[in-house]
Amino acid sequence: MSGHSKWSTIKRKKEATDGARAKVFTKIGREIMVCVKESGGDPSSNSKLRDLIAKAKANNVPNDNIERVIKKAVGDGDKNNYETNVYEGYGPSGVAVIVECLTDNKNRTAADVRHYFDKFGGNLGTTGCVSFMFSQKGVIIIENNGLDEDKVMEDCFEAGASDFNVESDTVEVTTEPGDLHNVREELDKMKYKILSAEVEQITATYTALTDEDAIKKMNLLLEHLEDNDDVQNVYHNWDMPEEEEED
Repeated sequence: MSGHSKWSTIKRKKEATDGARAKVFTKIGREIMVCVKESGGDPSSNSKLRDLIAKAKANNVPNDNIERVIKKAVGDGDKNNYETNVYEGYGPSGVAVIVECLTDNKNRTAADVRHYFDKFGGNLGTTGCVSFMFSQKGVIIIENNGLDEDKVMEDCFEAGASDFNVESDTVEVTTEPGDLHNVREELDKMKYKILSAEVEQITATYTALTDEDAIKKMNLLLEHLEDNDDVQNVYHNWDMPEEEEED
């Protein structure tokens, strides 16, 4: 039904190991911490916190962990002051990359990000050098356990979504950024299993890589960026081969 086929700018690998899961917990916990400090610890009045709790649960973060982080933030138990930093640059062969970070030491994070770009055939650019290629959209991922496409279409548009795309194991629903929370909650009321709901950077222009060395370096760049605790999101316009997307 949807006219687009590549709205997701990055396909995250399944977090299979305990170490990888711990990193996911750390990153989501940091997001929750900042959200609570900014807008309070009551999910009923903090829609972004509701989205983050749903994201945490979808990533199998135990309820005790979620509650502990919220209580710590409400009580100002975490003395770290995290700030958002966004870096833009180019991967191998000019692939556009945006790196969103939450860090308590921007000098450390900037040095790490620059090192990854330099090491794997890219270069860190200036603010605005690639962001013009991207636009913000709300992206909601729903589990597809044999859903009826016509019913999904009806429900998505009733909930206020802009578009949707049915894949084998998921449904990707897109919204205007400001509509994300309301659409997620409407779909939740309709008993869909929501795996994630976030505002993402979406590109309409993709860069293909054919050189094996460039492909290897691009994979390594993404892996190192995503493995860094300070990095929350990585967006790019690499036209990833199917085998890369499905890893």
